[in-house]
Amino acid sequence: MIKQLIINADDFGLSSSVNQAIIEAHKNGILTSTSLMVSGLACEEAVALAKQHPDLGVGLHLVLVCGRSVLPATTIPHLVDSQGNFPDDAVKAGLTYQFNQAARQELALEIRAQLEKFQQTGLSLSHVDGHLHLHVHPVVLNILKELASEFSIPFIRLPKEELKLNLAIDSSNWLTKILWSQVFGQLRRHSEKVLESAGILTTERVYGLLQTGKISESYLLQLLPQIQANLVEIYAHPDRLSNAVNPSGPLELQALLSPTVRDRLKKEGFQLVNYHQIKHSN
Repeated sequence: MIKQLIINADDFGLSSSVNQAIIEAHKNGILTSTSLMVSGLACEEAVALAKQHPDLGVGLHLVLVCGRSVLPATTIPHLVDSQGNFPDDAVKAGLTYQFNQAARQELALEIRAQLEKFQQTGLSLSHVDGHLHLHVHPVVLNILKELASEFSIPFIRLPKEELKLNLAIDSSNWLTKILWSQVFGQLRRHSEKVLESAGILTTERVYGLLQTGKISESYLLQLLPQIQANLVEIYAHPDRLSNAVNPSGPLELQALLSPTVRDRLKKEGFQLVNYHQIKHSN
């Protein structure tokens, strides 16, 4: 079978420096796909750039934590503060979404609003994922399932990577990696059943969660020969500038531009695709 690989950049629309890094990695590197933050400060610029580069697949990066809402604060007061900002604490946000009935009702409104705003861009939706993976929260995923047919959601990202493989490459932060592997492993098992029941597709493997902020050239060169799957996503957070939120953005951009990484992809027999191309090939 053909080994198909999506290289995705999250946070498209977050800032101009992120937008420029994503386009550079697409034009001159291995990037095939990106995920748009429709409430991002540089969303309009991102949409314009995407339309200039039609081979770049664009999905929705659902923002329900550490960012701004699309709807006004008065419409979703149980989700955001008076300025329209979601909580910065993903655990706190997740508990609210699970146990606060009013918040759950507002959550459905905001998710619909973000899908509608993406639709209004005129871009074709290639997939859905989420900021800090809040999209795999059971409440959020069920809402996406209910909206999938209306908004033609073909793929949803479900993080899945081998803990032992990651630790063999980079053993730093091992305790956090073990915890994340357990939590997201359980979420993946639940989510697979939800998506299957709705006819929504996902890839066999998704690499990036355990290596957040450290998708370096060295990491990719060690990872690629060890991938045992035919449909894979690797995601990163490239940026032209380094900042407190994403200090490794330039490092990840460099990895996506690396000719050595591109050569290794060819050697390992990977075909670079975006989500649209997978959908069409099936």
